[in-house]
Amino acid sequence: MSEKLVLDSFALVSLYHREPGWQVVQRALYDQEKARSRAILSWINWGEFYYIVKRRVGHAKTMDALRLLEQLPIDLFPVDQPLVQAAAEIKSEHALSYADAFCVATAQRLDATVLTGDPEFESVERLIKIRWLTK
Repeated sequence: MSEKLVLDSFALVSLYHREPGWQVVQRALYDQEKARSRAILSWINWGEFYYIVKRRVGHAKTMDALRLLEQLPIDLFPVDQPLVQAAAEIKSEHALSYADAFCVATAQRLDATVLTGDPEFESVERLIKIRWLTK
């Protein structure tokens, strides 16, 4: 059985733009598919991916990126009130973005590992397992 993974937007942006660590993301998703498993992406982090890509490449290419994202072995994770509260608690106590707090809260709920290269996650290394893209 493969490792349960939660992706943050940093990992997906690095994959899409072939930034440092993109091969780690590609391999992790390949391993998920091979194991007939799927990585997890919070809807909040999906929105973060959307706006980051749109700022960089515009609307048309963002729509292409979203179509590619739909083909990957990734399930979107719903946001409910307990997850919002958990993310708010994390954000109130740690130096990371609110969207990243949703990624952490999702990983906690699912007892999963976060795949990221975002240095903000260093502040929550005691809370969750992290698989770094470039460390």
